[in-house]
Amino acid sequence: MTAMELNQSLQQEITYISDDENMVRKVLNYVRKLRRKEEETEYITKEEILAGIDAGLKDMKAGRTMSFEDFMKELREDEI
Repeated sequence: MTAMELNQSLQQEITYISDDENMVRKVLNYVRKLRRKEEETEYITKEEILAGIDAGLKDMKAGRTMSFEDFMKELREDEI
């Protein structure tokens, strides 16, 4: 669907629910929640990904590693 077709479809749906105040309120709250979530989303660049991989490989070559068990323990501690 093109942006124009999506817009038309959205307008039709809004027309269908426009008489139901409760439904309009729910849709409005949901749209606001989606917008806030999108604004909070952080993106990582390709360069950052490649730099992380490079750093990890260098750590491995230098012997700076940890066991899987230690990794999982650290991961659980970070969640708290």
